[in-house]
Amino acid sequence: MPRGRDGMDYGVALFHTTSMALKAEQRLKAAGLAVKLIPTPRQFSSDCGFALRFAWADCARVEELLRTGGVETAGLRRL
Repeated sequence: MPRGRDGMDYGVALFHTTSMALKAEQRLKAAGLAVKLIPTPRQFSSDCGFALRFAWADCARVEELLRTGGVETAGLRRL
């Protein structure tokens, strides 16, 4: 599995709407996670042009925070 330039494994959260992507970013940053809004990677289709990149090691926490925060995703995928 390819890693980022910094040697980390990343995942992305995909969304149906831009508003959900922004809500997710706010929720995860408030929880202290390092996340970044990026254009949706070509290998993943999404209705929204944005995805949220996060450290793959945080996947379970990301999933839980988004679920409990009422943020609807189109899925979490490993990069």
